[in-house]
Amino acid sequence: MCELLALSSSQPLRLTFSLQALAARGGPAGRSHDGWGVAFYQGSDVALFREPVAAANSNLVRHLESHGPATRLAISHIRHATQGEVSLANTQPFVRELGGRTHVFAHNGDLPAISGRKSLSLGDYRPVGQTDSEHAFCALLGRMASLWRGDGPPRLQCRLTVLATFAAELRALGPANFLYADGDALFAHGHRRLQLNGRAEPPGLWIRQRRCPANGELADRGAGVAVKAESTTAVWIASVPLTEDEWRPMSCGELAAVRDGEIIGNLPGSST
Repeated sequence: MCELLALSSSQPLRLTFSLQALAARGGPAGRSHDGWGVAFYQGSDVALFREPVAAANSNLVRHLESHGPATRLAISHIRHATQGEVSLANTQPFVRELGGRTHVFAHNGDLPAISGRKSLSLGDYRPVGQTDSEHAFCALLGRMASLWRGDGPPRLQCRLTVLATFAAELRALGPANFLYADGDALFAHGHRRLQLNGRAEPPGLWIRQRRCPANGELADRGAGVAVKAESTTAVWIASVPLTEDEWRPMSCGELAAVRDGEIIGNLPGSST
């Protein structure tokens, strides 16, 4: 299955080892070697880097580890192709504009029947590639469009309500772990993924938060950052823990909202 990683922080940070660790999971010895991508939020826009090649062999990945832009929010994806050819068009994360904001989406799982699900049919947004993941993103934006007709971001609870319904419909089709950002907040939905025992089970995502005291240093090289700041809070969300310290498994169906390194909303999981 694919690998997901997101970072949200109160201060601009630079991904280093986190990207390397994620890339290693997409190496020749692993299954996820059909492409990689990372989206770095830069103000109201996104710096997007993608390649339809194995991330572990990518010179661009190595360049970004040392020269990538500092960011408060990043989403990365390593692809294991299940639908669609190995191509740039099918490489995640996917990016679209809605309501004057740059929206980013990355999915881990397999939704083979999504094209036949009427409630997830396509409207104004259409995929460029052939993946079920991009279809899901376009269907989500169609639902979100009515919320983004005002001048600013919609109320968080309104977005969570739409996302909860959307996620439940995806879970009925197959594994539905996803990361979604709308330029204001990051949303993470955990479901189930292929585990080492060969079965698709929870957890599909893991979450971790670190806080740096005033006048201290968030030295967290194992997870990818080292920055001196008066106060820094950071949240990582990943398909598997990237460090040896404590990560919390997200429950099946759990939906979390994060902004500037703080968890600002959470809907508990369910049994389905």
